[in-house]
Amino acid sequence: MDVQSEMAKTAIKPDGYNAGQIQVLKGLEAVRKRPGMYIGSTSARGLHHLVYEVVDNSIDEALAGFANRVSVTLHRDDSVTVEDNGRGIPVDVHPTEKMPGVELALTVLHAGGKFDSATYKVSGGLHGVGVSVVNALSETLKVWVKRDGREHYMDFSRGNTTTKLKVLGKAGAKETGTKVWFKPDNQIFTEVLYDFETLATRLRELSYLNKGVTITLTDEREGQEKIETFQARGGLKEFVQFLNGTKKTLTSEVFYAETERDGIGIELALQYNDGYNENIFSFVNTINTHEGGTHLTGFKAALTRTINAYAQKGNFLKKADFTLTGDDVREGLTAVLSIKIREPQFEGQTKTKLGNSEAEGAVKSVVNELLGQYLDEHPRFSNIIIEKAVSAARAREAARKARDLTRKKSALDVGNLPGKLADCSLSDPSLCELYLVEGDSAGGSAKQGRDRMFQAILPLRGKIINVEKARIDKVLSNEEIRTIITAIGTGIKDEFQLENARYHKIILMTDADVDGAHIRTLLLTFFFRQMPQLIDAGYMYIAQPPLFRVAKGKEEYYAYDDQQRDALLGRLGNGDGRGSLVVQRYKGLGEMNKEQLWETTMNPEKRTLLKVDMEDAVEADRIFTMLMGDEVEPRRDFIEKNAKFVSNLDI
Repeated sequence: MDVQSEMAKTAIKPDGYNAGQIQVLKGLEAVRKRPGMYIGSTSARGLHHLVYEVVDNSIDEALAGFANRVSVTLHRDDSVTVEDNGRGIPVDVHPTEKMPGVELALTVLHAGGKFDSATYKVSGGLHGVGVSVVNALSETLKVWVKRDGREHYMDFSRGNTTTKLKVLGKAGAKETGTKVWFKPDNQIFTEVLYDFETLATRLRELSYLNKGVTITLTDEREGQEKIETFQARGGLKEFVQFLNGTKKTLTSEVFYAETERDGIGIELALQYNDGYNENIFSFVNTINTHEGGTHLTGFKAALTRTINAYAQKGNFLKKADFTLTGDDVREGLTAVLSIKIREPQFEGQTKTKLGNSEAEGAVKSVVNELLGQYLDEHPRFSNIIIEKAVSAARAREAARKARDLTRKKSALDVGNLPGKLADCSLSDPSLCELYLVEGDSAGGSAKQGRDRMFQAILPLRGKIINVEKARIDKVLSNEEIRTIITAIGTGIKDEFQLENARYHKIILMTDADVDGAHIRTLLLTFFFRQMPQLIDAGYMYIAQPPLFRVAKGKEEYYAYDDQQRDALLGRLGNGDGRGSLVVQRYKGLGEMNKEQLWETTMNPEKRTLLKVDMEDAVEADRIFTMLMGDEVEPRRDFIEKNAKFVSNLDI
């Protein structure tokens, strides 16, 4: 394992990995001052990122063919150990920096073997920071390295060396690897509490992407003791089966291909289910490319071309006056594409979009050749997916008129906006907010109480259609959904254009009861399936209306949960004779007048908004499918396992 920064490259000479290959770009300054620049945040996300950084270095040894075991252990004191059986970080003295390679990699930012093409061919490293950042943000970090027949040890405190490299004793001739133990610094992180399932989800994903590697996650914390082992000998084939686990598949077999083209390693697995949504996940050097890129473009283009060619050859379209579009051939598709490429170029809003042009041609070539051959050799499989695509095409034609109704002629044309939309005065989308409000009553209060300059209100009547169970023609025939699409202005699916968004804050405002939660879930399902880019861009929010109003005399306060209410009652109920306490439980938004709604839920200076974030698209897809899809059993299992955690039961 090299504890290097990121971007990288495989061993051309297996023995040629030493400290001289660790190239230094810059020192470790500013990490503790601005940790968010390096790990995203100092909240739970950043905390878990520390583990990912260390694990990614172990995975790089696996990618290079030198490791097949990685273990992660959560200890009782919330410290973490990551261990692998790779080559071990170099311990010889660097020729120019005059310090051991392991110390260099752990104390200097952008120092690592991944910058040397003779050491690594490909690597999961993305930002070029590596474990030096973990060291800088840890109260204590210890490292043990086994290589060259010896076990070496060093330790650090907040990025500074506290024990110089020393030899602890002998190691077996075949014993190699690195063990890193670290305790996150509570001066940096707002909360040091690891979530087992969050880590398990990422490690499971890594096991699918690195077939044959065994990854173990152990929790030693009191009352939470458990061990999970992840190993996928079938690689992406097993990943697709996992993703389709709660769905009804159309074929038992999974198309799988693993090959190399133009120096790019390509692994692809796909299978169709009876749903109406596409679920395609793409990775580059084990990095999840949320924004896609050239490799995904190549896959989509080749898939459409290959299936159309087969359909034409088999006379499936002889009576049809259309060809199959990309949307048609991807309906119900679950696919995972993983490529390994030297020097990936990332771009896009979150730097998770591949820009290497050569990847597109390589993936196209592989899909055209291998999928085309597979379709010819498996006619039953082919006929099923062609029939589904043709059915989708017919539904698309039926939906065309409805879709046209949802398109705005231009970003400036407000003549087509829905009649019940109370729009705002400003035209700069970055300053504008759209409230999607449950019910006409609350919508009326919101329209009266809002700031008309930048707040638009769109009341929604009843529950929208569950898009998880409906094809696009049914979705677009739903009046409330058409209204939402028209108001936002971006279009949906492949026609989506983020730059046409008329509001950069879209706020879901529903009642704080079970019906409100259901409406909110239906809306989130719609946005996740039809407009996920709004979530990626950070435009989606959930309003937090209060549950209680507590008044005494002329004093008036609002509580957002039972604890806040009880605290207010304790503070106000001190018998000072200023009047009796009045507690009002809001059953719905409509019970608040316009002043109360503005004061508690819409005033930017006082309100609380929850930002809708999507950290893990794979897990999000699985949860939406399970909770909102057709299959009852997975949903029942989920409810039975999680019933004990319910805090808001409406019976």
